[in-house]
Amino acid sequence: MGKGGDGHVYQRDHRLQRSLSANLLYRLKNTGIASRVDDLKSDLTVLSNIWFKKLKIDGSHAQRLEQFYGPQAQAYDSFRSNFLWGREPLMAACAARLRGMRELVWVDLGGGTAENIALMEKYIDLSCFKHIYVVDLCSALCKQARLKVEKNGWTNVTIVEGDACAFRPPEGAQADLVTFSYSLSMIPDFHGAVDAAASYLQPTRGILGVTDFYVSSKFDFPLRQRSWLRRFFWRCVFDLDGIDIGPERRQYLDHRLCRVWERNSQGPIPYVPKALQPPYYIWLGQSQSLAAHHVEAKVEAPPLFPPTFLYTQSWEDPIVDEPYLSIKPTDVCLTLTSGGCNSLALCLHGAAQVYSVDCNPAQSALLELKKVAIQRLPYEDVWKLFGEGRHRDAQRLFDRELSPFLSQSAFSFWAPRLHYFTSGLYYQGGMGLAVWIIQGMFALLGLNGGMRRLVEAPSLEAQVAAWEGLWVIRFLLHAPAWLTAIVVRIATALFFNRVTLWFGAGIPCKQAQLIGKDGVPLGTYAGRVFDGVVRSYRLRDDNYFYHNCITGRYSRDCCPAYLKPANCERLRGGLANLHVRTAFFMDVLRARKYDKVILMDHVDWLNAKDAQALATMLGEQVNKGGRVIWRSAALRPPYAPLIAAAGFKVRRVSSIEQGCMDRVNMYASFYVAERL
Repeated sequence: MGKGGDGHVYQRDHRLQRSLSANLLYRLKNTGIASRVDDLKSDLTVLSNIWFKKLKIDGSHAQRLEQFYGPQAQAYDSFRSNFLWGREPLMAACAARLRGMRELVWVDLGGGTAENIALMEKYIDLSCFKHIYVVDLCSALCKQARLKVEKNGWTNVTIVEGDACAFRPPEGAQADLVTFSYSLSMIPDFHGAVDAAASYLQPTRGILGVTDFYVSSKFDFPLRQRSWLRRFFWRCVFDLDGIDIGPERRQYLDHRLCRVWERNSQGPIPYVPKALQPPYYIWLGQSQSLAAHHVEAKVEAPPLFPPTFLYTQSWEDPIVDEPYLSIKPTDVCLTLTSGGCNSLALCLHGAAQVYSVDCNPAQSALLELKKVAIQRLPYEDVWKLFGEGRHRDAQRLFDRELSPFLSQSAFSFWAPRLHYFTSGLYYQGGMGLAVWIIQGMFALLGLNGGMRRLVEAPSLEAQVAAWEGLWVIRFLLHAPAWLTAIVVRIATALFFNRVTLWFGAGIPCKQAQLIGKDGVPLGTYAGRVFDGVVRSYRLRDDNYFYHNCITGRYSRDCCPAYLKPANCERLRGGLANLHVRTAFFMDVLRARKYDKVILMDHVDWLNAKDAQALATMLGEQVNKGGRVIWRSAALRPPYAPLIAAAGFKVRRVSSIEQGCMDRVNMYASFYVAERL
């Protein structure tokens, strides 16, 4: 009886145990824990093969690959999606250059499980490819690739189990795209693999794209360079798996083909401390008959510069500049970048070459983004980004269309700052922050309605009436002089101190001192600026500078020239002559001869010694008959005679003494110098 009773209890407990197990599994599934456990198990399988499995020294390369990848083939994609960070940007960069073409042939060398095809499908319709060949030497990975092809119904894809060095497209076909995605570092005869790929690369439009881990050489291009410790550590780590990430492969790519685009970065590996991030690169090349991409220098902002741009728009009136510059189709122009609007205006005026220089890399990044957006995006997207300053789809546009054509410096600036286009581009940067604060003060002071009436006034008379109707203006005009003086002094201390002037308005101390030497208090100077503008130009449709400051955006009728639909279309195919440089002005001035030089207010920032050096260099680098224009916060800047002595006929063409100078009206004088 006891025996039977024991059996009954056992059966009941067993059924209960099974019920509890089933319930636990059900709960785990519902909470997603089981899925995470499976993912962890897959990851550990991969990691054990990477870190702890000793590879055979003997045997063929195919056997070593099979030994390494065979046990982890099924978990290959899920794990590597978390640390092969270069694959997706590589596909985006290639797709952006192929979009619009048809009947393409793509060869993916070392393509593994064909995951690159799935990634490419995010950026371009696979039907544009006449045929795709995925070539890999590992049979286990090829098996996974065939399953993926069948599952996705890719009828134009062929999986080839073979050597990248020996593969050739059937029937002598040429490839429009050849890619090595984390595979070149695993090919011992990389010279042969690159030579083979180059032999069937289409000579006029073909692209060879590579992404892989790397270490730099001791002396390398600035943006490739890594420290001795990182070079030693990562080369040793990857060498344990028979992977050579040395600089030789990329050096041979640079030798064999013409580099057209490159990015260097780093990314984390799962279960490895974030401080240990291996470097990787993305490299695009084309036939040697095509122009090579220049080597990008490493750039840093000068001391005391903010980590972002100061200006979102150029604060010089291009309409006033145009007649004095008189741009000819053969002119080579040099200008400061600032917000980039006037650099684009020079291109619209038909200059042969425009060199736009700024020592702040953030200003260069802003102009680069504008340039690439005009070249790559439909007008409505350009308008939303830079007209309204907001675009809900900015991330997708950046990944698909913009980042593949940006320099590495511009990409590094914009990648973490795309939120600018959510909160409003024109509230960013030094001046953008100042505008945001001033708009907040308008709200606190009850001026929002009055400012809205000011910017929406249908006529200049109505605008002046709205301006004089603001209680602040009425107070300044009619309050007792002693009270007005106190208020102005407080406002000057708050808004015209050194910190606010530099970080909010981009006005350095030297420029503020020039204003003081003319005997004009800063508060009076500012009042003269705004009062002159309001009484001379309609903010609604004739002055985009202050329209933007009041509203945080442009309107279709009131915007810089590059944002007009017809002009944007003209620029789309005409920006190859715009060269964006991050450097000091003197370095770019010294590099070549110029016909037109726009100094903006740059010389106001310089001391006497530097101003003399600049004047001398202008005399050497500006062609006979060429023109130099500049504005100054001083009525008679002390450096004007220096430029005259360097061989120029200098004349002041306007000043604030004669009334409002232009739509900006921020300066006291405007000069033109002609090379004799």
